[in-house]
Amino acid sequence: MQWIVLLFFGSTILSVIVYRWCPVYLTPLMLIRCAQQMSRGEQIKLRHHWVPLDSMSIYMPVAVMASEDQRFLTHHGFDFVEINNAVKERQSGKRRRGGSTISQQTAKNVFLWPSSSWLRKGLEAYFTILIELIWGKERIMEVYLNSIEMGDGIYGAEAVGQWHFHRSALELTRPDCALIAATLPNPLKFNSQTPSDYMLKRQTFIMTQMRHIDVFPKK
Repeated sequence: MQWIVLLFFGSTILSVIVYRWCPVYLTPLMLIRCAQQMSRGEQIKLRHHWVPLDSMSIYMPVAVMASEDQRFLTHHGFDFVEINNAVKERQSGKRRRGGSTISQQTAKNVFLWPSSSWLRKGLEAYFTILIELIWGKERIMEVYLNSIEMGDGIYGAEAVGQWHFHRSALELTRPDCALIAATLPNPLKFNSQTPSDYMLKRQTFIMTQMRHIDVFPKK
């Protein structure tokens, strides 16, 4: 048992260290989506092009922070304000909302699988702590914007830029970035290429919130 524990911690810490510098070309979610497509008899769709953060629009990090995690630059992986709000809403019987930060979403996307089990949540917390300590905010944002699902078979800012907006991630405009961020609660339901009225309203709200968030600091 001791060797199993040592192997677990050694392998997970090593993988986090490796991804501190190496691009993440494939994630568990990508493999799961490909398997689901195959099971339905569909052609495999996997559009993913890794680019560094400096090769993305300066508005892309701002948009996802405005949409997903406005305290990203100040918390240490867990937004206890949002967690507390989510608990209160659940206790009052209101519509449930998630309290996951960009750091937590990145940990789940890169190292884990999409489920709501207690095991997955515990491992997500563990990996969140590791990437906050080893990667830092800039690298977490870079990996997040390259690995997040942004459409059917589309992962990352470069791929969605090319497939939905016919431009590179660097050329995405402020409204483009806000529209992409508007899909993130459910990128398989919401499409940034053919936005609904609800999506356009959410885009407007995100652009308003972006005014209160500074451009993401780069080296």
